[in-house]
Amino acid sequence: MNPEEFRAAGHAVIDFLADYHASLSQRPVMAQTRPGEVRAQLPGAAPTEPESFARVLSDVEQVVLPGLSLWQHPRFFGYFPANADLGSVLGDMLSTGLGVLGLSWQSSPALTEVEEVVTDWMRQLVGLPDTFHGVIQDTASTSTLVALLCARERTTAYSASRAGLQGEARPLVVYTSVYSHSSVQKAAVLAGFGNDNVRAIPADEAFALRPDLLEAAILSDLEAGRVPCAVVVSTGTTTTTALDPVAAVAVLTERHGLWLHVDAAMAGTAMMLPECRWMWNGVERADSVVLNPHKWLGSVFDNSLYYVRDPQHLVRVMSTNPSYLQSAADGEVTNYRDWGIPLGRRFRALKLWSMLRTSGIEAIQARLRRDLANAQWLAEQVRAAPDWQVLAPVPLQTVCVRYAPAGLTAEALDHLTQAWCARINDSGEAYLTPATLEGRWMVRVSIGALTTERTHVEQLWEIMQRHAAEVAQSMAAGV
Repeated sequence: MNPEEFRAAGHAVIDFLADYHASLSQRPVMAQTRPGEVRAQLPGAAPTEPESFARVLSDVEQVVLPGLSLWQHPRFFGYFPANADLGSVLGDMLSTGLGVLGLSWQSSPALTEVEEVVTDWMRQLVGLPDTFHGVIQDTASTSTLVALLCARERTTAYSASRAGLQGEARPLVVYTSVYSHSSVQKAAVLAGFGNDNVRAIPADEAFALRPDLLEAAILSDLEAGRVPCAVVVSTGTTTTTALDPVAAVAVLTERHGLWLHVDAAMAGTAMMLPECRWMWNGVERADSVVLNPHKWLGSVFDNSLYYVRDPQHLVRVMSTNPSYLQSAADGEVTNYRDWGIPLGRRFRALKLWSMLRTSGIEAIQARLRRDLANAQWLAEQVRAAPDWQVLAPVPLQTVCVRYAPAGLTAEALDHLTQAWCARINDSGEAYLTPATLEGRWMVRVSIGALTTERTHVEQLWEIMQRHAAEVAQSMAAGV
């Protein structure tokens, strides 16, 4: 494809995407697709002769699009917001189209320096002190892995340069809430700690980690001859958006010399609102923090910001310096290859830089306040409705609900919950995700798509009541 063919095809892609975003509210939210249906419509082998891009785009429209669940839909309330602000889309297209790699500062100087600027913008916007320094990773999962690698190396005085954990006489231990994201457990396994050395600390009535039980677990491990190494707390847990007490945990990590990592992947965006920063009081005492602009904020996936208080330690742990990447500028520039796992890095900063500039901070803050208000409105409606329950505090934009008519056993209630949620999703009217809380099923309503207004939340509440009642009536009738 030459530049002129690219120009024509690019116009067609922009038109297609513009029409897609303009028509989202008229489309079903969840893919109405059976397993294997998309694959069956595609050839089993790549074409030997070139095809026109028009045919490719036609297949995207006719085959691919019907097989997608629409995260940008105004009635998408599942998982977490994964917004794709159109200004960020354009920045991502620029990044891809420029086709540059950040192997070192010299390989693409602007890639590094725009990233330095945009990570510092975000640091200021969420209220982190200037003792923190940021880098863009792909996801919070990777950021958590990097944090635990850094914790491991600090605790063992850089064992990786010797025999690694196999050379350590005593096992290292990681602590986190029972409600922390699954990526914490995965990162601990990948970093070599092992499942047996991860402690899931019980939570309080608000589903937040209990510092007293954390300290008890640390003391127990010390007494048993193990080495406490790191604590991962969450500002906004995945299940309920619970807020672990960062300041209280920081007292313990400082007392016992543990690394403190704060996972604020989704909720970190809320810290752009000064009135929300109480939610992570004490964050300035953490060793590392992660927040994902590719969630609620609106930067296109993947775009995860990882902040550390000691970048020299991070570089020592992660650095690689082959001769073919060395340059005369190395002593005075940042080489982000030494700040994470990949050697090659995309120009991810462009999509966040473009989004912040084309949106403006005041408009972003207004949207976040809208979402917080919509979550409170929905929680009020649920609490006031007969047989409906709000199961957890609502500090952010997620409401955990259950429809619980009298007389049902726990097992029947679980069946009802999963059934009415599945029925809504299958209908295409809205999208919700069920999850377990204290061993029983409930439904999470995660509010925060760019185009979700109060009217869409009102529509969702009507949809929830209607489907839940119909499923309950069918169960009562034995259907």
